[in-house]
Amino acid sequence: MIELKDLTKTYGNYSAVQRLNLRIDKGEIFGFIGPNGAGKTTTIKMMGGVMAPTEGVVTIAGIDMQAQPQEAKRRIGFIPDRPFLYEKLTGLEFLRFTADIYGVPEQRFPDKATATLSTFSLTDWSNELIESYSHGMKQRLIMAAALLHEPQVLIVDEPMVGLDPLAIIMVKNLFKRLASQGVTIFMSTHTLKVAEDICDRIGILNRGRLIASGTTDDLRREANVSSADLEMVFLNLTGNSA
Repeated sequence: MIELKDLTKTYGNYSAVQRLNLRIDKGEIFGFIGPNGAGKTTTIKMMGGVMAPTEGVVTIAGIDMQAQPQEAKRRIGFIPDRPFLYEKLTGLEFLRFTADIYGVPEQRFPDKATATLSTFSLTDWSNELIESYSHGMKQRLIMAAALLHEPQVLIVDEPMVGLDPLAIIMVKNLFKRLASQGVTIFMSTHTLKVAEDICDRIGILNRGRLIASGTTDDLRREANVSSADLEMVFLNLTGNSA
């Protein structure tokens, strides 16, 4: 469902991402972790078609992102770490704007909007201006908008930032439910416990290179720490110390 082949991004002599190769299957939740500056957000921007790679190919549901960007993006729900919102719109107006971009049929919009607003506990705020929303509410609204067109692939950068504990539990359960329905989820996060709880596989990026990938047990074996939590595995594999 997602395939990255030799994905590379350079800025002059600096390589932000180097020859990244990954394949994520339908219905899989893939966690992407790494230190600050490792290249995670750069990778996600290339996957979402926001940034062009220097080299390599991003394929979404069999569609080459560079060759057919519109077709590839139709299949993606993209949730950036710093969402841009039109704050003079209401929540419902923003969802309608997003629905128009993705071609959600007019007759389906009311039911879809009602359902997504309810899922993210935003029903009572749907007719309020976004500028009055808290950071967590804005994050939930951008998630609602990303799911409105029923994407096959969800690409998420730091989904839990600004969310309270109840919202974090809701998002974790939502991601599990979406995956069970065949949605592929690629999630970059610094919240290692979240990655450990819900991801089928986890990749560790360090200095632009994928240094390890697999289940939590696979990573423990590679780090030679048979019973440690993901935090200790991460520290061992990236060469950092607590």
